[in-house]
Amino acid sequence: MRYLTAGESHGPQLTTIIEGLPSLLPITAEQINYDLKRRQGGHGRGRRMQIEKDTVEIVGGVRHGKTLGSPVALVVKNDDWKHWTKIMGIEPLPEDVDPSEIKRQISRPRPGHADLVGGIKYGHRDLRNVLERSSARETTVRVAVGSVAKALLKELGISIVGHVTEIYGIKADTSKVAGKSADEIRQIVENDPCYSVDPEASAKMVEAIDEAKKAGDSIGGVVEVIVEGMPPGVGSYVHYDRKLDGKLAQAMLSINAFKGVEFGIGFEMARRRGSEVHDEIVWDDKQGYHRRTNRLGGLEGGMSTGMPIIVRGVMKPIPTLYKPLESVDIETKEPFKASVERSDACAVPAASVVAECVIAWEIAKAIVEQFHSDQLPQLKAQIEEARKLAKEF
Repeated sequence: MRYLTAGESHGPQLTTIIEGLPSLLPITAEQINYDLKRRQGGHGRGRRMQIEKDTVEIVGGVRHGKTLGSPVALVVKNDDWKHWTKIMGIEPLPEDVDPSEIKRQISRPRPGHADLVGGIKYGHRDLRNVLERSSARETTVRVAVGSVAKALLKELGISIVGHVTEIYGIKADTSKVAGKSADEIRQIVENDPCYSVDPEASAKMVEAIDEAKKAGDSIGGVVEVIVEGMPPGVGSYVHYDRKLDGKLAQAMLSINAFKGVEFGIGFEMARRRGSEVHDEIVWDDKQGYHRRTNRLGGLEGGMSTGMPIIVRGVMKPIPTLYKPLESVDIETKEPFKASVERSDACAVPAASVVAECVIAWEIAKAIVEQFHSDQLPQLKAQIEEARKLAKEF
């Protein structure tokens, strides 16, 4: 199972093609649009979210609400394109137009962004050619893809939820939702301005975001994704590139501005002894094999254990600042304040939705690769059989 995306931030549209989905999977634009709307929400978002009202068009691979087994094509139009048709036009420029006269050219790279290195790599003197693709706008269609993956996981009895655990050092008390299911956590998160499970911490997060915005600055944070209902043994220990935790880590770090990832209690393991880290194995008639604790985050030896998978990612503050840092103009080599584009003071809440979707994709992909998956009914039967075999082992 794989997908590709195409499109620029201010181009006409964002496009993705998904290959390898089972046939007979129910998919609607409505369920994808729900996740697209969540991505545009969360406290701290900028003016771009007021301009774009992201909705998806399913233009291939689905008939009468179900997948055909052929590639699924999704399109999200950019409403702002009408204001950028000359600047971001597809057709060659007329001979009497000097490229240097095109508006919105950028020669001042932003520290922390792809601008300078991307320009060097691809030979772009106008750094807009870099930022248009490196922009987090691309995550719009990755959320659409992840929404499709979540639909598949739901059919297999697997639930997933993302939420914000920290912004600018303000930490949510996640013990407040201890013992709650992923679906119960979602009900709390989706009614919170920062997509947090802790209303008191969320109120402080809102204040911190507003203060950063007033100062022309930005702040980052930490998001957590929880996956419940996984059958044991998804992934593998036999090769490095088949380890499920490795795939999930790569997915999390592929999100724009993410710089760290951890599972279970994560880096806290470095401060504990082995007896305080590893999860003891127990068995009973109802659950079969399970763990007394879940400090390893539902993963051992590169495979799912059947316990909830818990993965967190850290997002740095967005590098586009209204109080820009010093940079160098690539044309004059003179020091300047970096260019300013529309930006968010904090995109951590929105990033929790992106994280939820990219993790959903990797989980779904790992399952499809491991089990026969041409048709959804066959896949569901195999997953149930795998759960039964694990319990009776």
